[in-house]
Amino acid sequence: MYRGHYRYHWQSHNVKQSGVDDMVLLSKINEDAIVENLKKRYMDDFIFTYIGPVLISVNPFKQMPYFGEKEIEMYQGAAQYENPPHIYALADNMYRNMMIDRENQCILASAVKKIYIGRPLHVKDIILQSNPLLEAFGNAKTVRNNNSSRFGKYVEIQFSSGGEPDGGKISNFLLEKSRVVMRNPGERSFHIFYQLIEGANGDQKSSLGITKLDYYSYLNQSGSYKVDDINDKHDFQETLHAMDVIGISGMDRTLVLQIVAGILHLGNIGFKEAGNYAAVENDEFLAFPAFLLGIDQHRLKEKLTSRKIDGKWGGKSESIDVTLNVEQACFTRDALSKALHARVFDYLVESINKAMVKDHQELNIGVLDIYGFEIFQKNGFEQFCINFVNEKLQQIFIELTLKAEQEEYVQEGIRWTPIEYFNNKIVCDLIESKVERGEIKSNTYPLSVSCPVESHGRVDGLYTLRSSHDRSCDHFRGKLKGFCERNRDVLFTDLIELMQSSEIPFIRALFPENLNAEKKGRPTTAGSKIKKQANDLVSTLMKCTPHYIRCIKPNETKKPKDWEESRVKHQVEYLGLKENIRVRRAGYAYRRVFRKFLNRYAILTKESWPTWRGDERQGVLHLLRSVNMDQDQYQLGHTKIFIKAPESLFLLEETRERKFDGYARAIQTAWRKYCARKKYVQMREEASDLLLNRKERRRHSLDRNFVGDYLGMDDRPELRQFVGKREKIDFADKVNKFDRRFKSIKRDLILTPKSVYLIGREKVKQGPEKGMVKEVLKRKIDVEKIMAVSLSTMQDDFMILHEEEYDSLLECVFKTEVISLLARRYEERTQKKLPLKFSTTLEMKLKKEGWGPWNAGGARQVQFIQGQGDVAVLRPSNKMLQVSIGPGLPKNSRPTKKGITQSRPSMSRTHHHTPTRVAPGPPVAHQNGGLKNANHTVNQRNSQHHSNQRPTPGNTARPFLPTNVSQLKDRGSRQAPQQTNLDFLKVPDQGAAGAHRQSTNRPTPGGGRPKPAPKPKPQVPQCKALYAYDAQDTDELSFNADDIIDIIKEDASGWWTGRLRGKQGLFPNNYVTKI
Repeated sequence: MYRGHYRYHWQSHNVKQSGVDDMVLLSKINEDAIVENLKKRYMDDFIFTYIGPVLISVNPFKQMPYFGEKEIEMYQGAAQYENPPHIYALADNMYRNMMIDRENQCILASAVKKIYIGRPLHVKDIILQSNPLLEAFGNAKTVRNNNSSRFGKYVEIQFSSGGEPDGGKISNFLLEKSRVVMRNPGERSFHIFYQLIEGANGDQKSSLGITKLDYYSYLNQSGSYKVDDINDKHDFQETLHAMDVIGISGMDRTLVLQIVAGILHLGNIGFKEAGNYAAVENDEFLAFPAFLLGIDQHRLKEKLTSRKIDGKWGGKSESIDVTLNVEQACFTRDALSKALHARVFDYLVESINKAMVKDHQELNIGVLDIYGFEIFQKNGFEQFCINFVNEKLQQIFIELTLKAEQEEYVQEGIRWTPIEYFNNKIVCDLIESKVERGEIKSNTYPLSVSCPVESHGRVDGLYTLRSSHDRSCDHFRGKLKGFCERNRDVLFTDLIELMQSSEIPFIRALFPENLNAEKKGRPTTAGSKIKKQANDLVSTLMKCTPHYIRCIKPNETKKPKDWEESRVKHQVEYLGLKENIRVRRAGYAYRRVFRKFLNRYAILTKESWPTWRGDERQGVLHLLRSVNMDQDQYQLGHTKIFIKAPESLFLLEETRERKFDGYARAIQTAWRKYCARKKYVQMREEASDLLLNRKERRRHSLDRNFVGDYLGMDDRPELRQFVGKREKIDFADKVNKFDRRFKSIKRDLILTPKSVYLIGREKVKQGPEKGMVKEVLKRKIDVEKIMAVSLSTMQDDFMILHEEEYDSLLECVFKTEVISLLARRYEERTQKKLPLKFSTTLEMKLKKEGWGPWNAGGARQVQFIQGQGDVAVLRPSNKMLQVSIGPGLPKNSRPTKKGITQSRPSMSRTHHHTPTRVAPGPPVAHQNGGLKNANHTVNQRNSQHHSNQRPTPGNTARPFLPTNVSQLKDRGSRQAPQQTNLDFLKVPDQGAAGAHRQSTNRPTPGGGRPKPAPKPKPQVPQCKALYAYDAQDTDELSFNADDIIDIIKEDASGWWTGRLRGKQGLFPNNYVTKI
């Protein structure tokens, strides 16, 4: 789901609604109302319409604008009713059903070329690239479609159990190979022939004998060479690229194109009568096909004009060479050309399948792409077979959407009024049923079946066999010619032997037949093969959950916005859309077996999770009541639940998603917390390694976590303005920057992956904001331009950023963190390690302040000497700054190895579990005699104040108290303040009236009863804070010096539990003293 994402679609901005999106909502249900609704939407460029879950698609005959990435994102994970009808919604619904029910899915569609599922992956790329490749060899321009599929394919996209596409398979059938040698006027052969001629380079044209389009007899029959919206030259490059993606080698690609050219040259071989026999008109036309196919020219001539016939006589077998006439020779030539193209096509399909083969099948989505039911003035045998397959697919649609659905309602005891519909089973039976008595049998009928003489119910006149001598068949008002010859579809053994004699192994592999095997029975006819393929396809589809796309062609002109009412109405009637609407309107959108429903929505309630214990029917009712679904929205059958409206189902789905979302967030929070801790421990160790054995460390800097942003940049737009719009903030904190006179100035230091920013503040000197203090960018240093960073070997916080122009002397409390982040970014930008220099004397180059050699920048030194305490004492001189500081932790100090999962128990546990860590020592500024330098104020924030982890435990059970006498006197004066004269608060003399009021007798308050004694306060031990402490976690107390804390529980670890100002929490006993 794309939560929070701007959901763009083409109807979102003041676009009028055209008709209804779902024709279940039509006020009138008849063919005219359906056609009118489709017309309204078509004229407004809305080509998709729903009938419940069925998608109706009207061919727009132009490119539509709503098939981009935005629409893919919009429909992914969305409910059907949320967006306008679209094929992406169907694809997404199919994918979700597969993942939810763990059942295979399929799409039954005609003339639909592409279904996009998921994101770009290797398998998906192969499936998508297979499309232009198979279209090149299997698609052609017809009178009704410029890119008509002249073959059927069933694409199985195989998925892992996690829903990732990881395999696939393509099954092809019904290739209209006769199109290679003949076609109707105004049509073209397969695209690849035109692509090769238009797109071949000079070398290819020379080696393959490529000339102009009208030179080739196979192409110049129909007089159609160009198509307006097809660029053959560009498509040729796409075809070659597709071969490359699929994994066809360069040599094999060349041989495929060589065969394509060879087919074109075969078509130029003409024949003439020579004594009642056929002879080649011009032997020159034999040379190129023989060369390209790697066969002998004389043998090619022999096999095209004669044939070997095997016969038996008296138990003996003998072969006879028979010379062919011109008609037979042309048939033989065309049979070879068709066989070559068909076998190359099969090779391409096999190559695609090898590229995405998978060891085992888990889940799959099938996409059936087949050219639709069409009638031409002159219909080929293949067109008849395609129409037969379309009848079989229509039968599946009727079986599952009209017949089976109504039967299911009756079986489950659901209240239902039967709806009549036309079942086309009678049409399929007419073609493929066995011969019954009283029918005329024809051995030459294309599907090896007989055809009734009398009219047959509602299919009167659909199929009429004329006579066995005429060898033609009237079919849907269109006449079919040459049935017998095309049905036999036998490739003579002479031609197979010829191709097996080729010098090219690739071509020999296309003809693997064993001609020495004993021949049994009659050869298989094309009709019987197609009948078997159709039944196998139906069996495969019936094992899947089907989804339907019903395609409608609005006109014969192939022009946009052209609407032929009668043609569309005929398709609406034939597809049974009116009956489909009636069944869907009266029926139920969703049905599930009780057990599956309980498994799906068990998470909705505690009682049903993880499994419902009890009667399944009661469990289903319990879940429906938990979401307050209206009773008129569902019915319970004997074994299934039926839900009427899709909105009610989506209510369940959205509630389920919210439940999972809540649990997922809890898991994500825990995981991210774990990863963050692990990351910061690693960062801390890496940072420590930079300084290991090179610099002394401060006590509280070793084990603290790195926060990065100590300024809260998200809430500081006045600072954000200086940083790039999408730049990430790695580090941000206040630092002290020293000028050439070693004067300290506050700056905000910001580190991003690209730059270091130093931001200061200045008063505006003029303009409407005069006198106001504004943030100013003082310096910006690109990370890659930093030459080195210098630090001392002591525990101080000073560092120098060296840059080519001038250096910057900074004092940063979190120097270890900023240096580690800077080192990482420097390495990313330069692929080199950041140079770090350590010394007790550091050199600093100054910025030039004027022109000429007398205003040169010069240099300064910073010298570090051993002193006392943890606070640096600064002694600036003319050109040197001396920094004195006491010894820190040894240079080889490393962070303590704490487990990532160790964390302080929450407040709910502190009352029952003893803390496991020792409390921290007192602030370093108060150890060893207190503050050593009153003149130099350093940022006193301990690094621990910004961490989520306790500081390093102290070495002593109690803190060192200050020994300075003046400090003790000051503390004493604060504890016992001097008594002040309060006489000014007395009331003035009262005078006569006041004396009278005092003398007036008043009743004693409380009727003279003695004043009750106050309730004794509970004797709770208390302690007094010696130092201020900032809480490091939510279960700790923050307090100031001299605060009085009630002690609730003492613990040997040093972490006591106390109460201050009504809040209860942990605090370190090293910071307090008992009263």
